[in-house]
Amino acid sequence: MTKHYRVAATFDVGSWPTALPLVAILRGVEPHEAAAHADPLLEAGFDCIEVPTNSPGWADSVRAIGAVAAGRALVGAGTVLDADDLDMLIAAGGRMAVSPHTDETLIEDAAGRGLFVLPGAMTASEVFAAHRAGAHAVKLFPAAQLGAGYVKALRAVLPPDLSLLAVGGVNPDNLVDFLRAGCVGAGLGGDLYRPGQSARETAARARDFVAAWHAAQPA
Repeated sequence: MTKHYRVAATFDVGSWPTALPLVAILRGVEPHEAAAHADPLLEAGFDCIEVPTNSPGWADSVRAIGAVAAGRALVGAGTVLDADDLDMLIAAGGRMAVSPHTDETLIEDAAGRGLFVLPGAMTASEVFAAHRAGAHAVKLFPAAQLGAGYVKALRAVLPPDLSLLAVGGVNPDNLVDFLRAGCVGAGLGGDLYRPGQSARETAARARDFVAAWHAAQPA
């Protein structure tokens, strides 16, 4: 059984805060079904779940997942774009702010509010800017289009204490390539969850990703 995360009071820059560095991205999930999809994710070993702000009633979904997780997972929102999103996220009990871009003011604001901050970046300049602003980790997006070779080259110039996640097009088959290239983990979108799929399908896809993660670990 995978050890689950327990909610921390504070977060450290460069240190991934959960046992399994895979972020379940439930884009498009609706509040009435959020808990039903969170349950199998937790059962499979996921301990980090994100609901993007362009999902219907996203704050209610964050609240519902937080209640089900009961401290066993880091729950937050993705596509966080401004201070209003941060206000809603905190009011819903979320602890993680994920954004698609590098906005230094937003990063500083989110970190100052005690959230785990995971902004998106593509270039070395953006990654360094996010790191300087106080991001706890950085998501490299779009990972599949950039490729593992790009990750490896970028990783060579980044600080060793900077946690990099691959996001965008990551699936159970290519996850190992990004891990070996220097990512600590990945954000998982459409290959894990798509609107309308059953909780049973979410469970099966979650198990596939967790198996791929363990298979990629050194013997």
